[in-house]
Amino acid sequence: MVTFRYLLVAGLLGFAGCAPGPAETRFEVSFPAELHEGPITGRAYVVIGTEPDIAAIRQRSLGHQPVSAARGVPFFAVDVEGLASGQPAVIDGSTLGYPVERLAELPAGDYYVQALLVPYTEFHRADGHVIWAHRDEWEGQHFNWAPGTLLSDAERVRLDPASGFSFRLRLVEELPEIEVPPDDMWVRRVKFESPMLSEFWGQPVYLGATVLLPEGYDSHPDTWYPTVYQQGHFSLDPPFGFSADPVEESAAARAARLERGVENGFEFFESWRSPGFPRMVAVTFQHPTPYFDDSYAVNSANNGPYQDALMTELIPYLEERFRMIPEGWARLLTGGSTGGYEALALQAHRPTDFGGAWVFYPDPIDFRRFFLINIYEDENAFRAPGWSDGQLAPERYAFRDDDGQPLQSIRELSRLASVLGSRGRSTDYLEAWEASFGPVGEDGYPRPLWDKRTGVIDREVARYWRENGYDLRHYLETNWGEIGPDLVGKLHFICGDMDNYYFNHPVYLIEEFLEATESPHYGGSFRYGRPNKGHGWTPITNAELFREMAAHLTRNAPPGADTRGWKY
Repeated sequence: MVTFRYLLVAGLLGFAGCAPGPAETRFEVSFPAELHEGPITGRAYVVIGTEPDIAAIRQRSLGHQPVSAARGVPFFAVDVEGLASGQPAVIDGSTLGYPVERLAELPAGDYYVQALLVPYTEFHRADGHVIWAHRDEWEGQHFNWAPGTLLSDAERVRLDPASGFSFRLRLVEELPEIEVPPDDMWVRRVKFESPMLSEFWGQPVYLGATVLLPEGYDSHPDTWYPTVYQQGHFSLDPPFGFSADPVEESAAARAARLERGVENGFEFFESWRSPGFPRMVAVTFQHPTPYFDDSYAVNSANNGPYQDALMTELIPYLEERFRMIPEGWARLLTGGSTGGYEALALQAHRPTDFGGAWVFYPDPIDFRRFFLINIYEDENAFRAPGWSDGQLAPERYAFRDDDGQPLQSIRELSRLASVLGSRGRSTDYLEAWEASFGPVGEDGYPRPLWDKRTGVIDREVARYWRENGYDLRHYLETNWGEIGPDLVGKLHFICGDMDNYYFNHPVYLIEEFLEATESPHYGGSFRYGRPNKGHGWTPITNAELFREMAAHLTRNAPPGADTRGWKY
């Protein structure tokens, strides 16, 4: 929908005066010297909500998921450079916001407002570029609750853009360090500095993992175990939602969970420790970057050699400290959404290093359906192609509900990214792809796939994504003669037919290719949920997935491999 904001100037023939300009709308955000020493380069935000629980407002407004952002409260943001104590960062009528574009568009009413100031770190990268970005502090790039972020109190104010307003918000709190949950008999956590990534970024960069040990691990000291690597967003929680504590949930929450096909954490715990359950190690990675809460498990011009670091630093580190069978056949991959892409990327790029991938509702794996955009042929990401001049082309959408109702357009998603951060620093998923898959721009920041204001697609960037192996369907098809023999029986896809991000369409395209493969045939599987199964749907529980994986390991273990020790 187009919003017209042009004012008629009363200077036309026959008028002696001018109409008054728009009323001032303005926030000033500052911090005292006792709160933070020295100037800050970063980004300042003002969040405007109708609820007193401003912490909940912050998390909904600035989280990684557009399901929240599409329905979130308004927020506005500006970059600051060398902001000194007492000096204001100004958010006014010219500042871009989301979902409300300008302060003048806010409905008059009573609101709660809160300011945030997120400090950036200066990185002198090995490629010669110097950039400023938010340094992850083990919070998973949720900079709105990251250590070091400065906050104001939530203040109740009356905002009437027609009358104008001006408020000063004083930052009074600095968020503390993240508390890492303690280890126990089931769960162990590791974290170490990556030499490879620290060299690339010119700053210490850390990798980590959360390890879930099988029942009887300590009482079977001579047993070595297969490993399931669950890919996904940054989390310090145990893999697969494992919880030794009974889970309290409402009837509505239980019904929604069962609709998605998953068990709760305590139900999985009961299966995990039960007699006859497959004894395996489960691992989640922590690999945040300055652009997102994980690296998409690929080597990247913008992020650095994350896939190499995972394979040559993190996995060997784990296999040295836990009794994990250090062979490709005994390493399995799974994950959903971002984790689905990562599971397929690791299996495709490293076909002999892993023994199988269960890919759940993955992020786009064929860029001819990036949402519904063909990035190689379409000229504009915002509008459906094929409409002649003079016709109002339909909007392209990024998010819908389970019955197909569009909720957030590509145009809106692009503006959300622009408000969250400039120069690709939104730490949200759209620009995470640009950082992970794209080239470095002349300014040292990721070169966008499309212009966030106009939607015009940069064909050179699109080709770069494909030619460097990030379009996984294209990579498989191009290299099938070489890698296909090592992928037979290893690729398994699970996706709903009404994926909320339209990610089912790339899965259909990769199925079309894989089902047609010969010499060798891929020998894997595809499972779809119909009707109206959205993002996150699965036909099997985690316990059932482990049993399926264990059967796969038994069938495909190399001759002479001992598959009995871990089946107690």
